[in-house]
Amino acid sequence: MTKHVMIIGGGIVGCMTAMELVNRGCRVTIVERNQIASQTSGESSWAGGGIILPLLPWMYSEHVNALTNNGANFYRELSQRLQRETGIDTNFEQSGFLLLPKFDIEAAQAWCTRNQHPVQSVKASSFGVQSESGEDALWLPTVCQIRPPYLMQAMRKWLEQNNVTMLEHTELIPLKQTPALTEWQTVSGETLTADQFVVTSGAWSFELLKETSAKLNIKPMRGQILLYKPQKNLEQMVYREGFYMIPRRDGYLLAGSTLEDVGFDSSVTEAVRNELSTKAEAIMPELKNQPIIKHWSGLRPGTPENLPAIGAHPSIENLYLNTGHFRYGLTMAPASAQLMVALMLGETPKIDATPYACAG
Repeated sequence: MTKHVMIIGGGIVGCMTAMELVNRGCRVTIVERNQIASQTSGESSWAGGGIILPLLPWMYSEHVNALTNNGANFYRELSQRLQRETGIDTNFEQSGFLLLPKFDIEAAQAWCTRNQHPVQSVKASSFGVQSESGEDALWLPTVCQIRPPYLMQAMRKWLEQNNVTMLEHTELIPLKQTPALTEWQTVSGETLTADQFVVTSGAWSFELLKETSAKLNIKPMRGQILLYKPQKNLEQMVYREGFYMIPRRDGYLLAGSTLEDVGFDSSVTEAVRNELSTKAEAIMPELKNQPIIKHWSGLRPGTPENLPAIGAHPSIENLYLNTGHFRYGLTMAPASAQLMVALMLGETPKIDATPYACAG
């Protein structure tokens, strides 16, 4: 009999987990409180920049890097498959990553060498950007990006083509303690049943699980981003002290992002608009005369040390968590999905699952 798995949350992590389950022969239902691949719901899946590398990966633990190390290769292959099978181009690009001072250049170079990431010391001016410091910048030519809204649209179409049921605009009630989970009630009174359940609800996960997982340390963190369409765009991604700029294939330019602890408030603010535009203009002075085309925000699932919870619920049978990826849901999603599905199917995963085990 085919195993039926219900995924709670239709963002990048949820959809990637669904794809992995489908590839393993499971029947899958995704329950989403808004709409999958929607650009108006406040989730981080479509709102993020799409850089397929942690910002300053040498600042994170080996457990974070274990989930992000193979992201670029995975997305390169996935984007080709999605283009072939859905006709949707995810705009996967190897556009490179220019890292401007100030940062720990020795730690950065050591990490790149250890992880076989090509890196070279360069002058920012040779890339057409301003740098306030005379110190060298670092150029990482193999860093890639993907366009999250296009990726979400392509994954949604693939899931539809592969008979995944999508229950959109469906909200679940917070879960009560139970020995085993075989059904979950919706706010509107429906009863949803499955063999296994996986919570991939990002910033909303704690609200669903707070009565059964008091130690689940996830909270929403707002990030705001600006969009430009300059007459002459950057040719590579640029990062300086918590701020990044990402050029898109069609001439648009993203500039972001913030980390704001404001609960579930996904509004945008004039103060942040001014802060981000000032930082963007410092790197690209020509933006001073360019209009800001759009200003939006997303809510990331903030966790200590950026470490997600991936594994079986500590006390409820048939319930699993794959959530809390903070800034790197996109980068971690492939490895997280593979780890999650291996645990659900009783297999030994390729990476050690212990650091991501769900606290009781």
